[in-house]
Amino acid sequence: MKVEPQRSCIGCGEKKDKKDLLRIVRSLEGEYAVDLQGRKNGRGAYLCKNHSCLEKAEKKKAFFRSFKEAIPKEDLDRLREEIKEIAK
Repeated sequence: MKVEPQRSCIGCGEKKDKKDLLRIVRSLEGEYAVDLQGRKNGRGAYLCKNHSCLEKAEKKKAFFRSFKEAIPKEDLDRLREEIKEIAK
């Protein structure tokens, strides 16, 4: 039996199966995107598929710790909209 990899949500800190979380990735060019397949190249951070974890991650400055830089406001707004669509 295969064991599913576990990851922690940067918002709530809860450990879940990797497939149950959203991966936010920063590409080598510095672009941020939601990686639904979990296969894009770049630095990644994981979030639960709900809007409240995104807000918690922003308040805790978890994106800054994960990516070693602040996410630009326009990228954060775009990610927020993408996560809202996915959560529906």
